[in-house]
Amino acid sequence: MDCFGLGGKNAIVTGGNTGLGQAFTLALAKGGANVFVPSIIDDDGSTRAMVEAEGVRYEFLQGDITAAGTPKHIVDTCAERLGSVDILINSAGVCPLAEVLDFGRPQWDATVNVNLTAAFEMSYEAAQRMVPQRSGKIINICSVFTFLGGRLSPAYAATKHGIAGLTKAYCDELAQYNIQVNGIAPGYYATAITANTRSNPESSRRVLDHIPADRWGEPADLMGTVVFLASRASDYVNGHVLSVDGGYLVR
Repeated sequence: MDCFGLGGKNAIVTGGNTGLGQAFTLALAKGGANVFVPSIIDDDGSTRAMVEAEGVRYEFLQGDITAAGTPKHIVDTCAERLGSVDILINSAGVCPLAEVLDFGRPQWDATVNVNLTAAFEMSYEAAQRMVPQRSGKIINICSVFTFLGGRLSPAYAATKHGIAGLTKAYCDELAQYNIQVNGIAPGYYATAITANTRSNPESSRRVLDHIPADRWGEPADLMGTVVFLASRASDYVNGHVLSVDGGYLVR
């Protein structure tokens, strides 16, 4: 099963020290990759400890990926510290909630800047490194709301539709350079962002009624998927958005 191994690879995971991003970071580390994590949230050392326990390197850079020049700085710094940029996971994201009549331009701009524009800029900068080396993996974190309307989250739904389009557009141009660009669409997961919904029996039940698996996803449920898409095992998978949702989209 060597095709699933990530030994010697260097990965960037935006927002990779919290939530689902932390699971992606740990999965790559378990696969053998060194991991570079840029995040606006300061690192408390827990992610570093988990990664280094796998015998690989962990690098952290605190910064705002929406700030001008930051994506280039992240990619350049990863290459300087680790030697290359082989894998990019655009994981950082926000999801402000409000009724449509209360959801104005400030919430819209903040969401688009993180979820879509920063992902584009990170992908652009990573591609500058990947094309000359004729290899690379770009994995965009989409959502079940890539396929749905998204009540109370118009900007989130719009950006997740947009990131799927970006995935396909980049695949169309970069596949010729042996670069695979795919997306992962998580469903409802037990993370801090869903704590309020899960703590309310009525709202939790509404979610679970749509999930054939009848349980909330755990971050570990995504780890195999991200290793697959980051490894040689997926070299002929390109432009695809893979749902990991317990069956949510079929109901």
